[in-house]
Amino acid sequence: MSKKIKVLFVCLGNICRSPTADGIFRQLVANAGLQEVIQVDSAGTGDWHIGKAPDARTQAAAKKAGYDLSHLRARQVKPQDLQTFDYVLAMDEANLAHLRAWQQAQTYAHVDLFLSLVPETGYQAVPDPYYGGPQGFDQVVRLVEIGSQAWLTYLIKQHKLPVKTP
Repeated sequence: MSKKIKVLFVCLGNICRSPTADGIFRQLVANAGLQEVIQVDSAGTGDWHIGKAPDARTQAAAKKAGYDLSHLRARQVKPQDLQTFDYVLAMDEANLAHLRAWQQAQTYAHVDLFLSLVPETGYQAVPDPYYGGPQGFDQVVRLVEIGSQAWLTYLIKQHKLPVKTP
């Protein structure tokens, strides 16, 4: 495969939900031996945290589950991202609406809710844990693990990707 499959996760500030998805999905991709085939990134619709590391509570919840997010830095999503990325996955309906407002007929990206492939979770959106306690961050990790596995499985099937077995 000559062209990488590019996946972008989007939330509001890019310090809680989307970096969690970035880190977890990136690790699943590496575990499947697909890091040369799938490119992963995250961004926020807001500009408050550009250049900052993920929220300390986000990093702690991810680390407890075995994921390192310390290398990630927040950035703001741009309209061009809808031309660059193949899949742009929003963490909630408000961010999806923001992305869809930029979407044009010639937009290449598949724009959808991150949890769209896993209705069995009972959630359409990944809840924003920012103003809550630590249990909210743990819940985000659990939901993102489920959603990330579903998206990876989808991409493997959709693009007929060869998965390396350990």
